[in-house]
Amino acid sequence: TPTSVNYHFTRQCNYKCGFCFHTAKTSFVLPLEEAKRGLAMLKEAGMEKINFSGGEPFLQDRGEFVGKLVQFCKQELKLPSVSIVSNGSLIRERWFKKYGEYLDILAISCDSFNEDVNVLIGRGQGKKNHVENLHKLRQWCREYAVAFKINSVINRFNVEEDMNEQIKALNPVRWKVFQCLLIEGENSGEDALREAEKFVISDEDFERFLDRHKDVSCLVPESNQKMRDSYLILDEYMRFLNCRNGRKEPSKSILDVGVEAAIKFSGFDEKMFLKRGGKYMWSKVDMKLDW
Repeated sequence: TPTSVNYHFTRQCNYKCGFCFHTAKTSFVLPLEEAKRGLAMLKEAGMEKINFSGGEPFLQDRGEFVGKLVQFCKQELKLPSVSIVSNGSLIRERWFKKYGEYLDILAISCDSFNEDVNVLIGRGQGKKNHVENLHKLRQWCREYAVAFKINSVINRFNVEEDMNEQIKALNPVRWKVFQCLLIEGENSGEDALREAEKFVISDEDFERFLDRHKDVSCLVPESNQKMRDSYLILDEYMRFLNCRNGRKEPSKSILDVGVEAAIKFSGFDEKMFLKRGGKYMWSKVDMKLDW
């Protein structure tokens, strides 16, 4: 059952993170109505949670595309959980005014609280301060009753950092900490658009980082092994991507063959999904949040 789905509806992005494993190989985005048709099929097949990702989701139609999908999933499909993962650089308050009520969780990627490190990683656009923006988004999430989450990719350049104070100050509902992952054809190997090898850290390095932050109650760690099999990833054509063999092998599109036929190729490990705590309190109505 596709209980929780990550739909990467675009590969386009305004950042150039050196370890990115979902890169701008195409500029394709499904027409809105086709995307809605696919989402309705997934709901029919048992989806409870949808996460919109990219690329950068707010790039398409200045956030209107993802806004309309969020509204559709909450209003029409009545999904318990609707979330977005974004770098946060393109989100404006007017988006929250229009679509905030339909969004359960906004996850913002932040790998470092040191701007120089963000520049080294490629997560930034020169003048704009990534960290400053994070605090602004935190405030909007409070004002518009959206649960706030932070995603961090731990890599060679931030593995020694102590983020305890900053994370506690931002007080997210969940802090997802990912170990930098190599995916052949995306960020490693010949046909890749990124070379992430120089960012990779060992399992021991990752454990040390986790140990340094063990008092942060909202921390949720994701090792490479957990990430590989326990995510249902839908690409821009609504094909499931199988990451099991260290690269992304696409199924046929659910729009052509249906959800059941496509999901057989996904390599998805439901036991691993549950083991990594993939199912959690993911509806904002269930969270007792001090907005």
